[in-house]
Amino acid sequence: MKTNTSSFEYNVFDYNELSDAQKELVDHARKATYRSYAPYSNFKVGAAILLSNGVIVDGANQENAAFSAGTCAERSACFYAGAEYPDAKFKAIAIAARDHTDDFIENPISPCGVCRQALLEYENKAGNPVEVLLIGRDKIYAVKSIRDLLPFAFSEF
Repeated sequence: MKTNTSSFEYNVFDYNELSDAQKELVDHARKATYRSYAPYSNFKVGAAILLSNGVIVDGANQENAAFSAGTCAERSACFYAGAEYPDAKFKAIAIAARDHTDDFIENPISPCGVCRQALLEYENKAGNPVEVLLIGRDKIYAVKSIRDLLPFAFSEF
């Protein structure tokens, strides 16, 4: 038997330590949470994607009584960006969430597995790493690449 280890580095920032471009993306993701439709979970997620053409595309989770008919904020933004700006490359994504108290969650949120795979498709298409900003109430994790969040992606096999 052989044992392998998989790990990745990420940076932890306060909002004031971010670049202006990162702050703008974080602000978009936070604002997008207010466009969430989450009557079942009361977990409101917003995502914002910075494209190579300078456009920021927002998305918010949209729930449905038939749970599989809903979609996550990340895929909402991802697929809109892909459809509306097919030639633009993804540069970065920011993800924020509010809970049932309507306050932003304390700890940064990470995308679900389906969203990680969908986002990785666009990172592969871009041919460059896509920075991921995971937003908590007081701290933000900056991950260098979507690939870091999905070491055993479907595209690897």
